[in-house]
Amino acid sequence: MKVDLLYGKSVLTVSCPAKVEVTVVRKPLMPALDNPGIAVSNALARPIGCDSLQHLTADSRSACILICDVTRPVPNRLFLRPLIETLIGAGISSDSITVLVATGLHRPNEGDELASVIGDDWVLNNVRVVNHNALDDEEHTDLGFTSRTTPVGLDSRFVEADLGIATGLVEPHFMAGYSGGRKVVVPGIAQADTIRTLHSARFMEDPATVQCNLKGNPLHEEQLEIIEMLKRYKGRNLFALNTVINDARELSFVNFGEIVASHLEAVAFADRYCTVSTPKRFNTVVTSAAGFPLDQTYYQTVKGMVNPMGILAKRANLIVASECAEGLGSPAYRASQERLLLEGPDAFRARILSKSLADIDEWETEMQLKSQRRADIKLYTTGLTADERALTGVEMIESVDAAIEESVRATGDPAVAIIPEGPYVVPYFQPQF
Repeated sequence: MKVDLLYGKSVLTVSCPAKVEVTVVRKPLMPALDNPGIAVSNALARPIGCDSLQHLTADSRSACILICDVTRPVPNRLFLRPLIETLIGAGISSDSITVLVATGLHRPNEGDELASVIGDDWVLNNVRVVNHNALDDEEHTDLGFTSRTTPVGLDSRFVEADLGIATGLVEPHFMAGYSGGRKVVVPGIAQADTIRTLHSARFMEDPATVQCNLKGNPLHEEQLEIIEMLKRYKGRNLFALNTVINDARELSFVNFGEIVASHLEAVAFADRYCTVSTPKRFNTVVTSAAGFPLDQTYYQTVKGMVNPMGILAKRANLIVASECAEGLGSPAYRASQERLLLEGPDAFRARILSKSLADIDEWETEMQLKSQRRADIKLYTTGLTADERALTGVEMIESVDAAIEESVRATGDPAVAIIPEGPYVVPYFQPQF
């Protein structure tokens, strides 16, 4: 049996021998919208939980639109121009409209990469497009502390704009439950200490801080509280344009409206497709980092290691394919992986549990350890150097096919689960009676 995994900008074909019992874990077929342009127009005209965009601009002289960075395949080309044209048509000058790339603590997107993220030269030529910089304290407005004592600093360009609109992709997220909506604001345009607090072990080690879960998820709850703090500070509401895409990266869902209500509607749609049950747990699971853009770095690859945890047997073999064309990740993440190898998993975890502020990008190492407590991770990659491979902390393999055969032989279990779409699918065990 042959199965294609998303890998880089192409696919990696996995071939399983006849003796292997393959379960391919895919989302139910998510339909594409027949006319994305009309769907976007309808979403802007029929908002969720608020007035129409034209009415919202009545007392606004400036607008700031948040977009996700290059790590998310958001279809910006489909909605940015219509959104901006609506704002201009309602009386906001193009000189007073800012598109702010919500990078969090990721690197800025510039040049050809920024053009690719925007997807429309008209946008670049008609409004200001800038990157968020979490490390520049002077670019942030201090909003105080949450009830959980998280310090709240947000990009002043969004805080001070009359009209604030977040845009993004709603998909499973291994910490926040689902991406999009409030997450584009926090951590998207948050100051570094805000992000480091929210990514500390106090939040990350909570059992409710998992993919596809909003109920009791402390990270989600903290994001909502910060949104309410921002609303009170501005004295007005915040809004969002949310999208969901299918396996072929086609637009399946779009809405616009009040930031919380519209996000929850998009989550309800995505949830019908993203969670998939299996009748057993597996000793061998094969997955990917979902191809480009998520598998550009090993840092992002960790997301593909976390989502399968619900169907892993104890001490399963988790085989992951990720191109990692840009290498390991940031210098901060490299330092975190070096500490992991120096200290060992137990000492690393004990140290981070004692801290109120996570070191930058340390949380991804922490999430990797969650998977490693359940499985032996084996990585196929063509993008990492020998030095970078050593810093992954996982076993390197030269062939996915050979790794599957070896796992089946070693475990004595011919059942293999293959998840082609990696972090975009969240499988869970549901016994059949």
